[in-house]
Amino acid sequence: MSHIWSMIAKRLALGLLTLFIVSLLIFGATELLPGDFAEEFLGQAATPETVAAIRRELGLDLPMHTRYIEWLTGVVQGDFGNSLSNRRPVVDLISTRLGNTLFLALYAAAIAVPLSLMLGILAALFRNSFFDRFSNASALTSISFPEFFVAYILIFWLAGRGGMFPSMASFRGDPSLGEMLYRTFLPALTLTLVVTAHMMRMTRAAIINLLASPYIEMARLKGMKPMRVIVRHALPNALAPIINVIALNLAYLITGVVVVEVVFVFPGLGQLMVDSVAARDMPVVQAVALIFAAAYVLLNLTADVLATLSNPRLVHRR
Repeated sequence: MSHIWSMIAKRLALGLLTLFIVSLLIFGATELLPGDFAEEFLGQAATPETVAAIRRELGLDLPMHTRYIEWLTGVVQGDFGNSLSNRRPVVDLISTRLGNTLFLALYAAAIAVPLSLMLGILAALFRNSFFDRFSNASALTSISFPEFFVAYILIFWLAGRGGMFPSMASFRGDPSLGEMLYRTFLPALTLTLVVTAHMMRMTRAAIINLLASPYIEMARLKGMKPMRVIVRHALPNALAPIINVIALNLAYLITGVVVVEVVFVFPGLGQLMVDSVAARDMPVVQAVALIFAAAYVLLNLTADVLATLSNPRLVHRR
């Protein structure tokens, strides 16, 4: 198992290097955004003198590299600075929103992952049948539409005409778990429809690639039922690619929720990021972007470790 710990250490070092490069890109990109917070904050009352005073007070007049070093030093210590809009610590602003985004991502994953595995197994079991063609066509259709289009279609049918679910996902009034699940069903369903296709098709392809293996043929010759052959023999050996695609889609559920949160007015990190970009509140934008990048790197590391552990030849190699 020592080689696994060595691999984890190397992946962690590579992940930290990736985050450092991403932090440079994030800070540089936010600096290139048009507009200025001081002018946005002062509005029509902005004069060269007042704008210069606000920039001096907030430290925006310092050179870019100086501000980056100060920001990165604070990030390493867990301090993302203060919001320019309301002077509150950025950590306080993102703590609640992060919990909401994780709740939505886990809600969608709890629906999408079992559904994708089941559809992928059934599509492989009934390969080239009507069910296989229909499920593949439906999956390709769902990922062909952008998220906001799928969201508006669901709002039209399930919130507008049907009135079954609310069109806005609000957490006001300290709702119970059941109420939260009900209010966030439409955004979770939107994310599910977007990510299910990739996981389903990868599960189907991975299982079909193994069905011609000698041990699968031997299991069939022994008289085992086709479903048992797939679940007990083919699926465990197809876990590595399936785990990788699931991890990538889970990363998307956390980092790609911006559009969905805006459509459903969901109080998560995506909505906070959009509002902060509109207000030119760059410390909040930088913090949210870095959190998204860290989640993506962490989930990829987890996928690599789980894919290695799922292969006995890698775990017990000589």
